[in-house]
Amino acid sequence: MNIEKLLSMANQIGQFFAAMPDRDQAVAETANHLRRSWDPRMRRELFAHIDAHGTAGLSDVMIDVVKRKRSELEPK
Repeated sequence: MNIEKLLSMANQIGQFFAAMPDRDQAVAETANHLRRSWDPRMRRELFAHIDAHGTAGLSDVMIDVVKRKRSELEPK
């Protein structure tokens, strides 16, 4: 998948849940959505991009998800 499209999709999901009043809940719900809805290959591509290029281009919520929930989202 095109990495720009993947980053855009990740940010849209993060923006949706960022509207929650509790930041911890927003991070948890964003992570849950990625785990349930994204194919493991999509998550692998996202993390490979982050490993190679950092979190530039990601929303604040997605950066928090990567920092706090990455181990739960890494495909086995």
